[in-house]
Amino acid sequence: MITVHHLNNSRSQRILWLLEELGLEYQIIHYQRDPITRLAPPELKAVHPLGKSPVISDGDLVVAESAAIIEYLVQSYGNGKLTPKPATPAYFRYLEWLHFAEGSAMLPFLLALYTSRLGDAAAALQPRISGEINNHLSHMNSALEGQAYLMGDEFTAADIQNSFVAEIAQARGLLEHYPHLASYTQRFQERPAYQRALKQGGEYKLGA
Repeated sequence: MITVHHLNNSRSQRILWLLEELGLEYQIIHYQRDPITRLAPPELKAVHPLGKSPVISDGDLVVAESAAIIEYLVQSYGNGKLTPKPATPAYFRYLEWLHFAEGSAMLPFLLALYTSRLGDAAAALQPRISGEINNHLSHMNSALEGQAYLMGDEFTAADIQNSFVAEIAQARGLLEHYPHLASYTQRFQERPAYQRALKQGGEYKLGA
């Protein structure tokens, strides 16, 4: 049985969504952020040394990191769903998007979060951080022009991975500047599997 060690208001919501899209059975162990620090509880360190979520266990195997979890689940249980055929040009574009979310797009959002706690001391960094956020959101917005999903009209696991980027932008009130990305966000949030995952995961409010 696949077990998702699920932290509220976190990236692990994407893994629940993926499991729902694949129609797999799974169980959830819920963890709650510290109400003051907003950090994961120390109990997660018993699952994985980083003490972060998402992390899954499947028998004796423990897998952390969102992209690694997605690749494991899709390759092990997907039967060709949610991914292009391996070793094709489309597959390598898919991999680029799969790793774009955490490899590129999330860093400036994290910097914006951390520097916001420094007040005026971080003022000199804000234009560069905002510029990088715009750079990544503009890239996504341009890629989505004229197509439903990042890979065209076919929904893939790369859309699940990048949903967190889009929803962070949504929580920060930025999507009005990126109309294709805004439509894309509404489109994936309306998917039945996305809605089922919300019911399974519980509280999900980014920026909370």
